[in-house]
Amino acid sequence: MSRDLPEPMLREQPEQPRISLMGTAAVLFEAPGPFDLPHQRRIWALAEYASGLPDVREAVPGMTNLTLLFARPPRNIAAIAQSLTEVWHSGIEVDAEGRTMELPIVYGGETGPHLREVSHATGLSIDDVVAIHTAPVYTVFAVGSHAGYCYLGGLDPRLFLPRRAVPLLSIPGGSLSIAGSQTGVSASAGPSGWHTIGFTDTRFFDLGRDPATLLQPGDRIHFHAQTVIR
Repeated sequence: MSRDLPEPMLREQPEQPRISLMGTAAVLFEAPGPFDLPHQRRIWALAEYASGLPDVREAVPGMTNLTLLFARPPRNIAAIAQSLTEVWHSGIEVDAEGRTMELPIVYGGETGPHLREVSHATGLSIDDVVAIHTAPVYTVFAVGSHAGYCYLGGLDPRLFLPRRAVPLLSIPGGSLSIAGSQTGVSASAGPSGWHTIGFTDTRFFDLGRDPATLLQPGDRIHFHAQTVIR
């Protein structure tokens, strides 16, 4: 006695990256998937690969994206897109773990004006917010937004908050903020829609230094509370 076998299940197709032109001499690769370290390591691997492509002047990794700057307008975008997609789907990663830096932070007060608001929004005490924020060792996922600014991965989910409804027109350089699943320190004064909870006098960008940016992707940061102003 025989029976019909079920038809083979269709294999789920992997989510495809988005690749688009930026002007005439730049290409943006936007990767699918979460904002986590394994995906970011794949971006770092893709940046290493893309740096060797013809006419690529610079490969700039962002938060699960990669920008390619060309010396001249690329002629075959389709071929570039295909090669980038193939490398992405290969799953290759680069472990770019670098140095670890300890950063003293003044939490709260005039330079951390939203610490109390974060405490109320999360239902945590101020001491708990500081303890939770200083517990991880954060990884620099990417450097961008403005010169020297580092996007850091590793924020505890208990501190995840949406961006502020009304952005601030300016916060000083050295301001420590959180928003979404991210935390970071501003390298220079400027507007911000994040929740500013502290401050450090560490300089993250200095034209008199070589390299001018203090940290690179793969470096790690551990914050410690120098002072907590409630």
